[in-house]
Amino acid sequence: MSTFRRWTAWLLVFATGPVEAQTPDLGVAPSVQEIHAADTTIMPDGEGLPAGSGSAEIGAELYRNHCQACHGEGGTGGINDRLAGGHGSMTSSMPVKTIGSYWPYATTLFDYVRRAMPYATPGVLSDTQVYAVTAYLLHINGIIGETEPMNAATLPAVRMPNQANFRWAIEP
Repeated sequence: MSTFRRWTAWLLVFATGPVEAQTPDLGVAPSVQEIHAADTTIMPDGEGLPAGSGSAEIGAELYRNHCQACHGEGGTGGINDRLAGGHGSMTSSMPVKTIGSYWPYATTLFDYVRRAMPYATPGVLSDTQVYAVTAYLLHINGIIGETEPMNAATLPAVRMPNQANFRWAIEP
């Protein structure tokens, strides 16, 4: 750097004074309660699942109101990922990764819906509503019956069709 450039740089710093950090002023700091609500880990065996219960019967209406606009009627024709169908396609040349064809654990589905859905307003569903939507998604994939209740005891017992094709990196 030439002497002139160094002198100019020093003059700019001296003339303008210290630079204060600027932020975009977006959002607000979360409350302790909001952090606690999101600070939950749900394990494949169901550890961490909250209280509540729901069935596909109840979940169908919640799905129509909160999910159908993005994922389509019955989870098969929306603008976002397909949620149902694809059974038996994982070994084909054109696998269709859906809840019923790919996901290994029903508890993971509950956790994902609870944390990230609906896309525009994640976290608006109560735990009971998340159980109901999860039950509906499992039902439209032919995994559970329409009236089967999903809760902290029954959800971990659901055997997903592709579960055997997943392996833990480190065996528990």
